[in-house]
Amino acid sequence: MMREQLLAEAFVELADTLVDDFDVIDFLHQVATRCAEVLDVAAVGILLVDQRGALQVAAASSEQSRLLELLQVQTNQGPCPESFQAAKPIAVPDLNQVTERWPRFSTQALSVGFSAAHAIPMRLRLTVIGALNLFMEQSGTLPTDTLRVAQALADVATIGLLQARTIRHHETLAEQLQTALNSRVIIEQAKGVLSERHGFGMDQAFARLRSNARNRNIRLSDLARDVVEGTERF
Repeated sequence: MMREQLLAEAFVELADTLVDDFDVIDFLHQVATRCAEVLDVAAVGILLVDQRGALQVAAASSEQSRLLELLQVQTNQGPCPESFQAAKPIAVPDLNQVTERWPRFSTQALSVGFSAAHAIPMRLRLTVIGALNLFMEQSGTLPTDTLRVAQALADVATIGLLQARTIRHHETLAEQLQTALNSRVIIEQAKGVLSERHGFGMDQAFARLRSNARNRNIRLSDLARDVVEGTERF
């Protein structure tokens, strides 16, 4: 499929979620997977800031990228935290060149097959709510037009989260983001339960969980909570 068509479909799909009551976690997963597809990168991760001002893992297109995002949160090192703090893109064309700058992150990223990374801030005017991380298997910088598309997708995601028309106070925004981050914890627990119960890989467990929630038209976080509590056994 041509990139223009993929991009058009991505924007239409993401715009469809911009309603008063949309599933934030599912939306962020769409952003991550669509970015990986449209930008032709190996994986994508998303970090969001919580009520205390700390970054948390919000979504990832693969288990490898999720673990790398988690490592960046734990160490406060890597392109995503720097992009968030500086409110500007951070390019790492060769992860071998940043082994001293971010030793744990670069070592782990290289060990799972990534050679380069870019981080894009998620911002609307002066409000920065997180960062989008792009992982590549080949070293080198992304083309300028690709980075523009990445920033556009990050902007759409940011607007979707802020819901500028309905959210008027910062406290409301912080509460919504915190709810999303809390839901992510439940979803990770549910993935673990499904993985142990059925022998799924973590990516497959999430795919099954998301598909089941969509087919039944229920919130991903609600289904995950039922799985964890043992009231839902698929």
